[in-house]
Amino acid sequence: MDLAGEYHFTITAMEVMPDHIHMLVSCSPQFELPRMLKILKGSTARWLFLAHPEIKRQLWGGHLWNPSYCVVTVSDRSRELVEQYIRSQKEK
Repeated sequence: MDLAGEYHFTITAMEVMPDHIHMLVSCSPQFELPRMLKILKGSTARWLFLAHPEIKRQLWGGHLWNPSYCVVTVSDRSRELVEQYIRSQKEK
């Protein structure tokens, strides 16, 4: 599964937490962020459920992802700070 290559975005930093994921993604300004998130959430859920169908039965309503998300834009000046924040989440 190469969603980033297929949709032309780059995951610069990522940390998986028990109940959410932090990601720093680089994409074209024309890319619709809600569409990107729908693609990421839908594709990863489909892949996981195909590989592990038993998981779907354990989830409330059979849904892997909550529909909510938070998007924050970064500049060249704040990119390094955001990357450090994401990396630091593993320690918490």
